[in-house]
Amino acid sequence: MEKKNFLERDDLETMSMEPLSPMSQMLSSPNLFIVITFGFKTKCNPSVFVEGFKTTLINAPRFSSKMVINYKKNGEPVWIPVSIRVEDHVTVPDLDYPNIENPDQFLEDYTSRIANIPMDMSKPLWELHLLNIKTSNAESVLLAKIHHSVGDGMSLMSLLLACSRKTSDPSALISNSSATKKPVKSMISAWWLIAGLWFMIRVTFTTLVEFFKLMLTTCFLRDTKNPLMGNPEDGTQSWKVVHRIISFDDVKLVKNTMNMKVNDVLLGMTQAGLSRYLTTKYDGYTMAQKKKILEKIRFRGAVAINLRPATNIEDLANMMTKGSKCRWGNFIGTIIFPLWIKSENDPLEYVRRAKATMDRKKISLEAFLFYGIIKFTLNFLGGKSVEAFGKRIFGNTSLAFSNVKGPDEEISLFGHPISYVAGSALVGSQALNIHFISYVNKIIINLAVDTTTIPDPHQLCDEIVEALKIIKSAVQEKRSHKMEV
Repeated sequence: MEKKNFLERDDLETMSMEPLSPMSQMLSSPNLFIVITFGFKTKCNPSVFVEGFKTTLINAPRFSSKMVINYKKNGEPVWIPVSIRVEDHVTVPDLDYPNIENPDQFLEDYTSRIANIPMDMSKPLWELHLLNIKTSNAESVLLAKIHHSVGDGMSLMSLLLACSRKTSDPSALISNSSATKKPVKSMISAWWLIAGLWFMIRVTFTTLVEFFKLMLTTCFLRDTKNPLMGNPEDGTQSWKVVHRIISFDDVKLVKNTMNMKVNDVLLGMTQAGLSRYLTTKYDGYTMAQKKKILEKIRFRGAVAINLRPATNIEDLANMMTKGSKCRWGNFIGTIIFPLWIKSENDPLEYVRRAKATMDRKKISLEAFLFYGIIKFTLNFLGGKSVEAFGKRIFGNTSLAFSNVKGPDEEISLFGHPISYVAGSALVGSQALNIHFISYVNKIIINLAVDTTTIPDPHQLCDEIVEALKIIKSAVQEKRSHKMEV
């Protein structure tokens, strides 16, 4: 049952309140939060972290505010500033580290355990866990559990950079690469006018089509029942959080060879990995029969899209400035992405299909329409209707997907060099959440699965990793063939 904190009438007159943004309103349930794992190259010093967070983290308004219900506004939640004691949000478990036989498994179980505990809504919506446990990828770890209403991936990554310093120069802040602006071409010629008119027609037509599909999904259009799709009517989910580290260079090789975006490659390898996994779930069928089953499946994902004008990580101070185009919080939209779940002989077809579908989605204004619908619903129908809309979207699709760009150079958090950053957002009623985070020359695949639907998340993760290897091999073969010719 959700915990509610109500504002008394006297409190309303004295407290500074701020309403939740439309997307934060949709993500206001205690069960919707983000679990982030920071792996460090050295043992962590808890007292150093506590002192560091006192001078950085709590300066961000959302980390020193709590969510309460304002009865004057139809019971809608609002943010109010509160005094905060960092120690109350930091847990350092007393563990018998020498006797932990499998540290990797222990960390996975610990992470999954906190992922199954609803957020305590009576205080600012974040908590930290420091573990001096040596795993295969780190000497110690920091687990951060942050409610999704506090901010999206871009906001939280910006906050990380504001708290960090360069490993190569501990006194230097991280220098973010600025977004490259596309040159503005002259549109004086008649050909450019014609091209511009044709582009507007394509945008209008594609937007109308995608809006129609979005409305169908909201009303009744569900994905085909499949081994990866949860049952939103159950109401109970048992989360397991796993991650895997792969080489960013492998992804860049495919990206550069096929002339596409990193996100296209990640979606392509996801499609290939899911196809491989689903093929193993139809026992008793021949390969020809399995192929026909996959061809008939309607399998879609709710893909998060950053709506900020710049795609690079923005400076935190700039995001916090009032009126800034780069907003702090949850300034994201969602597109309904049909995944290509087929048994393909050519592994590169998965990547081509991902790019073609995403190019069509980019032309449309679907992500902005989604955000607009949430805002309109909040203003005229209230927060309960917004939550109901979100449940329909997530309940009628098979998975949630996102990709967050991390720093290009190694960073340290309060003197602790970071080895990797993993993170999973537990949103909606889907049984599968797939998130990618880049850090220097690594990409971390993050899966949050409902084990009542997907009991073998490691196999699913293996299939996605194997899919990238096969795609990379096909790309290398293609390049060598071109060189021979």
